[in-house]
Amino acid sequence: MSQTTYTFEYEIKASPKVLYPYLSSPSGLQQWFADKVIVRGTQELQFIWDNENHPASVLPGKPNKSVKFDFKKEDSEPGKHIIEMSLDVSEVSNTTYLTIIDGASSFKSEDDAQELWDYLIDKLKEIVGS
Repeated sequence: MSQTTYTFEYEIKASPKVLYPYLSSPSGLQQWFADKVIVRGTQELQFIWDNENHPASVLPGKPNKSVKFDFKKEDSEPGKHIIEMSLDVSEVSNTTYLTIIDGASSFKSEDDAQELWDYLIDKLKEIVGS
């Protein structure tokens, strides 16, 4: 089965300095993205959803700008199941945009992926007061 990559963009009323810890730290991710996040070494995290473990490598990103996670799947090579989250600020409106590139999920349709990310980002917005 081929992997589909989905891209979504959200406007969030918070600065990148406020948002970045929620995207990059295990405690921040645990508040909105996963049920639990466990550190497994310097560049390894264990994401837990519905009592299922999903190991991921933390790939190089840019502070206050982007994070990338490479989810390990038994039947594929590294770099095939990446979720990237990046923050951009519009110079015109000074609005922060969070772009999600999801190449790790196995959704049957883009609508299913959109529904999940909308739910997760609503949780994040509630936490940061956006």
